[in-house]
Amino acid sequence: MSITDEQIAAYADWIGRETEATCVVAPESADLMAATLDRDDPAYAPGDPLPPMWSWMAFRPHARRSQLGPDGHPARGGFLPPVALPRRMFGGARFRYLAPLPVGEEIRRVSRIAGVEGKRGGSGVMVVVTVAQTYWVGGVARVEEEQDIIYREAAAPGNAPGAAPPAPPPEKPIPQTPWRAVWTPDTMTLFRYSALTFNAHRIHFDRPYAEGEEGYPGLVVHGPLTATLLAELCRDRAGRPLSAWSFRARAPLFDTGPITLTGTPTETGATLGAYDARGQLALSAEATFAD
Repeated sequence: MSITDEQIAAYADWIGRETEATCVVAPESADLMAATLDRDDPAYAPGDPLPPMWSWMAFRPHARRSQLGPDGHPARGGFLPPVALPRRMFGGARFRYLAPLPVGEEIRRVSRIAGVEGKRGGSGVMVVVTVAQTYWVGGVARVEEEQDIIYREAAAPGNAPGAAPPAPPPEKPIPQTPWRAVWTPDTMTLFRYSALTFNAHRIHFDRPYAEGEEGYPGLVVHGPLTATLLAELCRDRAGRPLSAWSFRARAPLFDTGPITLTGTPTETGATLGAYDARGQLALSAEATFAD
């Protein structure tokens, strides 16, 4: 399945559309996220600051079962443009942390379609939808975010089910950095994270679908989960809150091998990366710490 330039141009009509919602991240939800990440955090209480990236538990999609597409995502249309491409994934995000989001208090989020861009290249056609969001508490803006949602064509013939798999990329040495941790993804963590974020995308927990329908070699690790692990590396090693945070997904990660998390402190923050077992950079991130 592909789309025309005329269709891509029509999606620009969605630019400027807004929606807003309110929610409360319960202390129990924060405790469950800590358990999912295998952390020893003390029990969370109302008013405690929500760690960066844990806001993915907030504003969970409320689509009814009948409103989900075959991939587990809510059907196209509504607030997001109805991009007629079958594969949907998270491309990256940029955050400004003006103040922490509190556990157990009402948060209001205003979302706006900031951009729609079509791209054609060697890997086919894709459409990138950028959503700008501001999180408010008590009338004060706490967090500003931009996120990129990527829509792509179906798996290329070389990656399609039943086809010979492409040759793996050559192994590369993983950089030796001051901050380093190794995390091995497993089905229990992927399932728990999907449940906490109410993410029904089947590539994260339905192995026959991920491998047989979308041509992946295994279950796909959530991009935001990988970014969360890098943010946790900052929290553990730097001991300073974030004032800005950005990450970009460069290649998918799977539950087929360990993931190495790296970080290098800079004058104002840190540069981070997540590498697969062959040393390929799959997700890069930049952190700026508050003074």
